[in-house]
Amino acid sequence: MATLSLAGILAENARRRPDKEALVEGDLRLSFGEVWRRARAQAGALTALGLRPGDRVALMAPNTAEFPIAYYAIAAAGGVVVPVHLLLSAPEVEHVLKDSGARLLLCHPAQAETGTAAAEAVGVQVVTLGGELEKLAAIAEPLPSYVTRNADDPAVVFYTSGTTGVPKGAVLSHFNLVMNATVNAFDANDIRPEDRALGALPLFHAFGQTVSLNSTWRAGATLVLLPRFDAARAIELMVAEKVDTFHGVPTMFVALAAAAAEAKALPRLRICISGGASLPVAVLERFEAAFGTTVYEGYGLSETSPTATVNQPCFGTRAGTIGHPLWGVDVEIARAELEGAVELLPPGELGEVVIRGHNVFSGYLGRPEATAEALVDGWFRTGDLGTKDDEGFLRIVDRKKDVIIRGGFNVYPREVEEVLMRHPAVAQVAVIGLPDELHGEEVCAVVVPAPGTPEPDAAALTEWSRERLGKHKYPRRVEFTDTLPLGPSMKVLKRELRARYAVG
Repeated sequence: MATLSLAGILAENARRRPDKEALVEGDLRLSFGEVWRRARAQAGALTALGLRPGDRVALMAPNTAEFPIAYYAIAAAGGVVVPVHLLLSAPEVEHVLKDSGARLLLCHPAQAETGTAAAEAVGVQVVTLGGELEKLAAIAEPLPSYVTRNADDPAVVFYTSGTTGVPKGAVLSHFNLVMNATVNAFDANDIRPEDRALGALPLFHAFGQTVSLNSTWRAGATLVLLPRFDAARAIELMVAEKVDTFHGVPTMFVALAAAAAEAKALPRLRICISGGASLPVAVLERFEAAFGTTVYEGYGLSETSPTATVNQPCFGTRAGTIGHPLWGVDVEIARAELEGAVELLPPGELGEVVIRGHNVFSGYLGRPEATAEALVDGWFRTGDLGTKDDEGFLRIVDRKKDVIIRGGFNVYPREVEEVLMRHPAVAQVAVIGLPDELHGEEVCAVVVPAPGTPEPDAAALTEWSRERLGKHKYPRRVEFTDTLPLGPSMKVLKRELRARYAVG
C-alpha cells in the first residue's frame, strides 16, 4: 500500500528550504524550518495526550499562526483534522464533535467560550492553542518526523455547511488533499516559491485550507495571514508585504474593487483566484480594471478537496465561466432528473455537474445512504446545474434547489443576479423564489444598495430589469437590506432570505 501524508507538504519544505519565510502574521515571521519544528513539538504533545493514528481532532481557530501549526501537528501525529466553522453556535459545534467522534478539541482562546461549552456537553477534552498547548509541547518529546499513513487514509473531515438538513462530514484522504494542492500549485496556475499569498479566506474552510495554505506551501511560497478580512486593511497589508497572490470569494472582490478607489497604493497582483460562489461578470470587470490583473475563477466543493475546475492560462480564460477541469479530473454534465444513474449529455445541454478524479472524497462519515446518493457510477453528483461548451469551458447556472419555478417556467437566479449587478445603484444582490398563490413562486431580488448612490426605488429597479430580462424572469418584488447573510464559507445563505421574506 502506498504511503503518503499531508504533513509531507511542510516537512519537505523544511528539508528543501528551511530558512525561507513560510508564514507571516502581524509581527510574527516564521521560516519553514521553524514552523515544522513547532508542528513536531505539538505533535509530540498530542501523542503524549494519548492521540493515536486515525483519531480525529477538532480544530477551532481563526486565521492566526496557531491554525497552520496545529493543522500540520495533527497530520504529523497521524490524526485526522476536523476543522470547525467559527460562525457555529455551541449546539452546532456539539454536533460536529459528536458526529465526528473527535477525541480532542484544539481551541483558540478567541473561540474558548463556544468551544468549551460544546466540548463539555459531549465530554471531549479541550486544549487551548497558544499557552496551554505550548506548555505541553515544551515538556513532550517532539516527533522526529511524521507518522506513516496510507495514501487513502482519512486526513481531514470537512463538515458541509448543511444547506439540506444536518451538516455531514465529508472524508478527504491524504491522497485527495496532497494531489489537489499539487495540481493547484503546478498545473492550474504557475505558483512559484518567491510568490507571497494573502491568507484571508477562512482556513477552516476547504477553499482557504487547500488553495491558500496547502497549495501555497506545496510550491514553497509564503503565506501572509489576515485574521479578519477588511478590504482597506487587506490592500494595505498586500502593499506592505509585497503580496502578489490573492484568493477570495465574490464578496471579497466586491469590497476590494470598491476600496481600491480610496487606497493610497495598490498591490501588484500576479494571480487572483475566485471561488466559493459564482463571481458576477460585472464584479470581475470592476476588479480587473481597478487592479490591472486577471481573475481566474474556479469551482469546487468540500467533497472535491475542493478544486475541480478553474480558468487556467493554458486554456485561456473566459469571464462568466469556471474554466476547465484540473489535471487528472473529469467534469461533465449529466441528465439532472435521472436518479440512481449518471447519463452524460452532449456539449451545450443543461444538466447536473458531475465530477470524477483524484480529488473526489471517499464518502460522508457514518452515512452510507448519503454517500450512495452522491457517488453514482463512479461520479460525484454535485447538485449544481451547468453547461459545457464545444471548447470545454464549463458554466455553473445555479444550484438545483435554488431554481425558481414561476408559472411552470424555470428561472435561474444567477442569470437575474448577473443583470442586476450591472445597475449602478446595486452593490450586491441575491435572487430568491418566494411562495406565490398565482404563479407557484415569484422572483424576489434582495439588494444591498451601492454606497454613495441614492437608494434605488423598488419599482424603478423592477422596470429597469424588465427591459433586460424575459417576462418570467424579472423580479416583481425588490427588497433592500444593509447586508446579505453569509455562511461560514462566505456564500449567501438564500434559505435565510427565503425565511425572512416569505412572510409578508
